[in-house]
Amino acid sequence: MSIAALILAAGSSTRLGTSKQLLPWGEVTLLEHVIARTRSFGIDEIWVVIGHDSEEVLDAVDFGGASVVINDEYPEGMASSLRVGLDSLTRESRAEKVLIVLGDQPDVRSDVVGELMSIARREKRSAVVPKYRYSWANPVIIDRSLWARLMSLDGDAGAQRLLQAHPEWVREVWFEHLPPRDIDTPHDVQELQPKSDRPDA
Repeated sequence: MSIAALILAAGSSTRLGTSKQLLPWGEVTLLEHVIARTRSFGIDEIWVVIGHDSEEVLDAVDFGGASVVINDEYPEGMASSLRVGLDSLTRESRAEKVLIVLGDQPDVRSDVVGELMSIARREKRSAVVPKYRYSWANPVIIDRSLWARLMSLDGDAGAQRLLQAHPEWVREVWFEHLPPRDIDTPHDVQELQPKSDRPDA
């Protein structure tokens, strides 16, 4: 069973005040770090949706063979990135499932993804969702049979709104630790950035 990864990295980083995608992260950019981490999960193919500052991102980021999709409608919110990304996958990929990864979460755990992928390969339900202690979070795995429904979403809602409305589609996988954090503010950068990049390192 083939699983593609779809990295959503089109946002304008309003709260941070600078492009998240191009943040220095170790010896690479944040987006390059997320792509490399996703590749380490043993994913069959990787697709990356970019939008804000797309020309600069294309020039600066080494995508390492990942397919790139431009979302010109990124100001509409996350749903627009899901829409254009899944549309490309529907037309150009034979993957049966998609792992949805957020481009501003640098510390997604490989053991979490490994368990999600293992369950997705044998699970009959259409979505595999991690539940960290008490709440759903990312990344999630969605069967191709639901892609068209996800492409009908709008605004800044991801897949969670649709899946919460249809719990019969979902296989929850519980984890005892907290979910991966987003990089949204300078404080997040300070706390999560690799130690060698921190001013006080």
